[in-house]
Parts: sequence; structure tokens; C-alpha cells
Amino acid sequence: MPLRRRQLLQLAAAGAGSGAWWLLGQQQQPATAAPSSTPDLRLGLISDLNSSYGSTTYIPQVSQGLQQLLALQPALVVCAGDMVAGQKRGLSAGQLDGMWESFARTVLAPVRQAGLPFLPAVGNHDGSPGFAADRAAVRRFWTPRRQALGLRFVDAGDFPFHYSALQNDVFWLVWDASSGRIPSGQLSWARQQLASPEARQARLRLVVGHLPLVGVSQGRDRAGETLDQAAAVQNLLEQGRVQAYISGHQHAWFPARRGQLDLIHLGAMGSGPRRLLQGGIPPQQTYTTLDINWPENSLAETTYAVASGQPVAWSRLPATLMDRTGGLNRNAQARSIRR
Repeated sequence: MPLRRRQLLQLAAAGAGSGAWWLLGQQQQPATAAPSSTPDLRLGLISDLNSSYGSTTYIPQVSQGLQQLLALQPALVVCAGDMVAGQKRGLSAGQLDGMWESFARTVLAPVRQAGLPFLPAVGNHDGSPGFAADRAAVRRFWTPRRQALGLRFVDAGDFPFHYSALQNDVFWLVWDASSGRIPSGQLSWARQQLASPEARQARLRLVVGHLPLVGVSQGRDRAGETLDQAAAVQNLLEQGRVQAYISGHQHAWFPARRGQLDLIHLGAMGSGPRRLLQGGIPPQQTYTTLDINWPENSLAETTYAVASGQPVAWSRLPATLMDRTGGLNRNAQARSIRR
């Protein structure tokens, strides 16, 4: 059975109890196809799950999209930040803890009950610098759960703000990009980690942080919404032979290539999806998979619209986005892994 048809059947089955029975019968224009054969490794990527400031609930698309992603049977689920709705002055410790407990029920528990490791990165609404209460709540929630996430840590560092892990021959580096400036000490730590034996022996190196190197969505292409010293950060990643920098915050999916680095800008699965800087794709909740074929030394990136459960057509993405720093080229869906 072709993978795409099997995925649709899995999605329909997974959503049968949550109103998603209509997936199989929905008429769709031709879209980017999911990979045509079972990959050696599938990675699931989500980001920006939160609702309005202080909210302890999630819009239905979060659970719907998570069910769809889990039906695709990834080996690991990665979240590039904004798991809760903090970054609001005056929220009590009890309110902050309540948001995290809601995240545990809605997102973390289903992933772990499926037997999948969960790899988080801290977003600005989770633990932005300057919001000491938010960051304290992050530590209260994640520290006792660290050993129960299914991760094989290389350096637990200051988990979950920064750390590294080795999973399925993939070296993961997560840093604190919850604001525009990654601390200089973390940049030095990242350089050392990417030069470590674990990183060099891994078949793939990926870095995750909330804010991206460049802006891709309307209203987010400005200082403070992207990383400072982007050229220096990119140079560090390229020297470390990183394949891709995976980020959130822009609330719009755009797969880019700049220099020797893939830039995977994840869309929002929660509230507030945005339009790209150019192009006609409407705002929509999405999630992304990376399918890896080790013998061919290749990976394929596919993003799905939660509303349909089907891939977003690659051809609908602009070939180039013009941001405040210049042009940003759309990546190829399938590409070689950097060795």
C-alpha cells in the first residue's frame, strides 16, 4: 500500500473519535506528496502551541494536529517552543504551574503514552529572559521530568534551556533562543558540543531554538523577532557541520536554504498562524516531518495542514521571500544530508 494512502487511513482512524472522520472523503487539489517509501527515521516537529496570554487551554487544532502527527509514527517529537502562554506580568506561580499542567495533559502525556521521546526548546512565552517567574516555572515543571522524556543526553547542560542529546544517530543541540540574543557562554558551549565525538560521529546534526535567524512572516520580520548576530550564529552552525536550524516563533512554515544551512521555520499548531511575507498561502495550523533515508544519505521535509491532514503543496510556497536582510530562497523538499 503506498505510504500516502496508508497515512490517510491512519489519520482517519486516529481522528475517528474526535470529529476528523471527514479526512478520507475530503476533495483536495494535488498537493506535495508525502515520501513514497517508508523512511529509516521519521522526526515530528511542532511549535507555537499556546493560546492567548495566561490561557490554560488549547485550541482544538493542537490535539487534532498532534493525533495526526502521532498516526504518522515518528520516532521522536520535537517542539521548538511556546508550549504555554506566559510572558505576561502579574501571573502567579499557581497560574504558571496551571498552564504547564495543562500542557502536560494535552501534549506531553499523549506523546509519552505513544512511547515517543519528547525534545523541548524554550520559547518566549515559556521562559523569556526578564520574566523570572516564568523561568522558575519552567524549571519546576521540566527538571523532575527530565529523566522521563526518553532522551539520551550528551550534556544535560541547563536543561531545558540548553542541552544536547543523541537519538537514532542524530545529534541534537538545543539552545535558549527565547529572546533575540543567545548568551555568549551558550554559543561557546554550542561550539564545543558540535566538535564533540558524539556530534562528529552522528549521521546528522540538528539545532533547535525558538527564534529564527531571519524573519519569514508578516509582522515578525523585525529586530527582536529574530536572532541578533545572525551571520555569526550561522557561521558557527556551518562550521559545526549542522544540517538544519529548526525554529518557531514566526507562526508560518517556510523551508529555506542560506549558505550551507537548512532553515526550517515551523508554522504554529496553536493560535495565531500568520501569512508569509509574500505569496498567497493563507494562515493555517501546521506540523512538519523530516523523513531520513540513511542509505541514500537524504532527508525529505513535509509539512501538513491540520485542517485537512494533508501535505501543504511545496509549489505554493514562494520561490524567494524578500525579508529585511535580503532574499531567502525556498529549499528543495528532498535534499542530501551534510556529512
